[in-house]
Amino acid sequence: MTEVTNTIELATELTIAWLGNSNTRVTTTDVPAFLQAMHDTLTKLDAPETAVAETRNENEEYVPAVSVRKSLASPDHILSMIDGKPYRTLRRHLSSNGLTADEYRKRYNLKADYPMVAPTYSESRRAMAKTIGLGRKPRGAAASEE
Repeated sequence: MTEVTNTIELATELTIAWLGNSNTRVTTTDVPAFLQAMHDTLTKLDAPETAVAETRNENEEYVPAVSVRKSLASPDHILSMIDGKPYRTLRRHLSSNGLTADEYRKRYNLKADYPMVAPTYSESRRAMAKTIGLGRKPRGAAASEE
């Protein structure tokens, strides 16, 4: 009974905070719907089934959308193993899917040196960094070493 009460109280507090926001413009019919949505969401988050679902996802075999060879075929982009779409860099795409680079490599059995950035994009960034002087020692430091 206390868990149900805590969920209701928490949903009520969230609704009050939502209504207290000066940027929120609502009608009286929106309030009960929002309160119900908050309660349903909190009940779902509190359910023990989420732990079971997570363990199922860990044991699940992931089928890549493209082969490793095809994903690295173009120097201009890398095809994602998740959705098969081209990306110059996979970092943001992976984070939007809740993965890190290491988790991505592990999920699809990729080598540790599998690139996360397309070669031409990496080279253009390298050239730009060189032109603005990144990686060089300051002029005063070079003179003092001699």
